[in-house]
Amino acid sequence: SQYEKQVQKLQRRIAKAVRERKFGKARALQNILTRSLSARALAVKRVTTNKGIRTPGVDRVLWTTHKQKMNALKKLTQRRNYHPLPLRRIYIPKKNGKLRPLGIPTMLDRAMQALYLLALLPVAEEETYLHSYGFRPYRSVADAIEQCFKLLSRSSSPEWVLEGDIVGCFDNIDHDWLLQHVLMDRKMLEKWLKSGFIDGRSLHPTPAGTPQGGIISPTAAVITLSGLGPYLASLFPKSYRVHTVIYADD
Repeated sequence: SQYEKQVQKLQRRIAKAVRERKFGKARALQNILTRSLSARALAVKRVTTNKGIRTPGVDRVLWTTHKQKMNALKKLTQRRNYHPLPLRRIYIPKKNGKLRPLGIPTMLDRAMQALYLLALLPVAEEETYLHSYGFRPYRSVADAIEQCFKLLSRSSSPEWVLEGDIVGCFDNIDHDWLLQHVLMDRKMLEKWLKSGFIDGRSLHPTPAGTPQGGIISPTAAVITLSGLGPYLASLFPKSYRVHTVIYADD
């Protein structure tokens, strides 16, 4: 669509600015993108067509009518007085029988996150570790498998594989680190990180972590882990042939 073309053009310019280390220019372009009608329209479309469309946040509001969607376009321009509501905590079963907590934002908060994600994605793609395959556009588990095959199929390949799992990854990401290293509107990011959640009738603070269920959370996690591969490689001599492939397990 025309909206997608306009957003992609701005995203390419943001990526180029980051590649050239012109971060001030990147921020200016991000600001232009998040204020554009094209980006706002795509953000509203995303949250009104995805699988969570029938799952409301704490305000119990869903955007189902054309009028509600048009009003949403206007609300996304009102940044100064914007304050996200607490997340609604729900629990979904995992494959191992345990329950996974999810934080469900309101429709407005989802749309605002989707809007800012459009501006953050080109930054993340420029800065993220090359062989990180989870939660990234145009990448899949098949790409991670292909990279593993390339690394392990030669006679000179490493003989050992160490599989690791970061327990509670989303729940323990440091807020201060995110605010210092994620190239986006810091005030907006801090509002989302500190919004808290409601479980039953109780309001709980969120001193750390980025909620599973938040639209921008997966990309924040990818950025957080972007230094893992190079760090692990730096711990050993090159002759050890240490390689890292990162994926999200579920």
